[in-house]
Amino acid sequence: MAAEPRPHRVAVLALDGVYPFELGIPSRVFGAADGRYRVRTCALDGPSVRTNADFSIAVDHGPELLDWADTVVIPPFDTSRVARDPSPALRAALTGLRPGTRLVSICTGAFVLAAAGLLDGRPATTHWALTDVFRSWFPHVDLDPDVLFVDDGDVLTSAGAASGVDVCLHLVRRDHGSKVANHVARICVVPPWRDGGQAQYIEHPVPDPDRTGTAATRQWALEHLHTPLSLADLAAHARMSRRTFVRRFTEEVGTSPGRWLTAQRVEHARHLLESTDLAVDEVASRVGFATGASLRQHLRTALGVSPAAYRRTFRGTAPAAG
Repeated sequence: MAAEPRPHRVAVLALDGVYPFELGIPSRVFGAADGRYRVRTCALDGPSVRTNADFSIAVDHGPELLDWADTVVIPPFDTSRVARDPSPALRAALTGLRPGTRLVSICTGAFVLAAAGLLDGRPATTHWALTDVFRSWFPHVDLDPDVLFVDDGDVLTSAGAASGVDVCLHLVRRDHGSKVANHVARICVVPPWRDGGQAQYIEHPVPDPDRTGTAATRQWALEHLHTPLSLADLAAHARMSRRTFVRRFTEEVGTSPGRWLTAQRVEHARHLLESTDLAVDEVASRVGFATGASLRQHLRTALGVSPAAYRRTFRGTAPAAG
């Protein structure tokens, strides 16, 4: 009888000034995956770590835990307490990780990865409010402030606060497929994925309270993905002109109606590829793509793989590599 695979080991690095909410996200999300992960928290400078709130926390593990980890998560911290250049101990800890160790940052944790040179020439994100500072400090990073997270293979960065939940759920999905990720999301009482990026949370003038939004139309569109849906159809359902609908939709969701609709169709196609044996043409029909060729093109654009390769990856017996 084959032995059970060992849990994926996750080390959460608590730095001085850590944000308590985000510090607990990896344990809460990965801990809901029925034993597939083992999460431990560590610190570099002793067992007591100050938070950005009015209390400190006791941490049971030191930097040696980083050698144990398969994934290292860096939660956000108060950047006013940390210089642009990390301490020699922190830089050495991050650059000396075992080859193949996955790195994940939440919010300002990206500053640490960038300062250690681990994001040079790579795509990344951080909290939208810190975009200007980040770009001035780290001009060699390809920063995208509009997304909830960026997956660049062995390095993932996420935006502010609750986007840490998004990136951790994404990793569960990447490692074990959508069925497990959806289970984790239900346990944590959060959506399996969120529409749009963090652009929808950037400060804008408050809209008029009596102004009609696009949420009902988005829900209607999700229920009719299998049908051709034009911009005119969406605007008509929302009882708006096309121009008004596009403006309000983009303000609320952070992306255009067309891009959002394509993303929802790709997402539904992923679910069907993982959970059914339907032929590619049938999957395409059910999610609203005209042909199997169109599905293949959109899936390759979004994920870099064909439907067949995606199905093999997420329906195989081994955890997915990405």
